[in-house]
Amino acid sequence: MAKNSAPVKIRGGMRARRIATDVASYVFLTIICLVWVIPFVYLVLHSFRPGPGQFTTKFFPEAYTVENYVALFTDFNVLNFPRMFMNTLFIATCSCIISTFFVLAVSYSLSRVKWKMRKAYMNMAMVINLFPGFMSMMAVYFLLKALGLTEGDKIPLAMIICFSSGAGTGFFVMKGYMDTIPKALDEAAYLDGATRWQTFTKITLPLCKPMIVYQVITSFMGPWVDFVFAKVIARANAKYFTVSIGLFSMLEKEYVDTWYVRFCAGAVLVAIPISVLFLITQKFYQEAMSGSVKG
Repeated sequence: MAKNSAPVKIRGGMRARRIATDVASYVFLTIICLVWVIPFVYLVLHSFRPGPGQFTTKFFPEAYTVENYVALFTDFNVLNFPRMFMNTLFIATCSCIISTFFVLAVSYSLSRVKWKMRKAYMNMAMVINLFPGFMSMMAVYFLLKALGLTEGDKIPLAMIICFSSGAGTGFFVMKGYMDTIPKALDEAAYLDGATRWQTFTKITLPLCKPMIVYQVITSFMGPWVDFVFAKVIARANAKYFTVSIGLFSMLEKEYVDTWYVRFCAGAVLVAIPISVLFLITQKFYQEAMSGSVKG
């Protein structure tokens, strides 16, 4: 009887340790979630606080109103938020399309095509990505200035070029995914008379939907939240400000007393396009993953 009770005690002890580990993990994850969520909740709550109002550590406002959201789209005396919003949306959308195409093209050529200097290019791209992007800020600006793209209506074009031209060096994740696709599929397509472009668009891209979704989101978020390059290129041309420049301007000394609560409202509005993009692309991501499992 004593011999049989020993394994039971061991199993009971292991089960107790497993439960304790699970509880500790859930408590830790809950704390991490609260750390991430609390600032966003504070931002949303104070976006409905009546203005003008300065920053306060008080978490819950005493009153709520939508006047801050209304003011962003009606008060243009200091900052034109709708124009900044549309500037950013246009630049981010164009940059997203161009960057995604560049990454797909470069990744396919490195994964499926054998060519001279291929390994050298990958090593060079890896070394370049080790340095922060803003290190090239002044060089990029003077190159754009030499091309006459830093003045007037050409400023949005300069930003698009700045955000998308170097996208080809960010091929590592996409190439790694393409390497997992059997090359026998490409060879079968060639035997059936398909061109390399048809193989790329009809075979490879449909199988890369999950990574395309990832690339679209990251390519859109970069220009949408960037401040450094946008500020350097736009400088003091308020007509071409992006939302990041506008939100930063709302916190400057001369505006913060009036625009802080509007800053909170603007920050909430800025999160909407990225959230919508994620919700739209999430469907394609799930469909692609379910299709790959069934196949």
